[in-house]
Amino acid sequence: MHKDLFMAFSRAGMLGYGGGLSAIPLMHREVVERYQWMNDDEFSDILALANTLPGPINTKMSGYIGWRLKGFWGMANCVAATIIPTGFLMVLLLTTLSAFKDKPWVAGMSKGVLPIAGVMIGVLAWDFITKSKVLLGWWPTVLLTVASIGIVGFLGVHPAIVIFVLILSAFFTKGKQKKAKEGDK
Repeated sequence: MHKDLFMAFSRAGMLGYGGGLSAIPLMHREVVERYQWMNDDEFSDILALANTLPGPINTKMSGYIGWRLKGFWGMANCVAATIIPTGFLMVLLLTTLSAFKDKPWVAGMSKGVLPIAGVMIGVLAWDFITKSKVLLGWWPTVLLTVASIGIVGFLGVHPAIVIFVLILSAFFTKGKQKKAKEGDK
């Protein structure tokens, strides 16, 4: 399993060109779909928690998933798989791009990264929205999505604060629902 962990996180890290967020859909594919180490709900919980903590999201998620699956050595393996191949590839790519920095194809390639990363993140977000629709229902999902976009985009509230408040409200809602069910008995 350590070899599978290393391969999964090195693939997600190296192919997630454009930053940590662009590697998340690739990490999701490896962890949830390919190896089935966890389900969508567990992955989205880890993603939400990782978004609230400081630092690079890629290493936080890979470290936690490795810890959860194989303890300390799994964590060390996943973090190394995220950092070492990506660092090597980054040095190689930046050296090559620096040598050809005045060529128009380099400028075009650099401009093409943002839309591709945006589409990958959008696909993952849409996947989470469709799953939320099943769990919460259509109207609460739309309401929470629009409210979150408004609070973050227009009011300038940090996304970590919005995520933290949503997690707290989910805990309190579950607690009230549990007490109500116990009271019905």
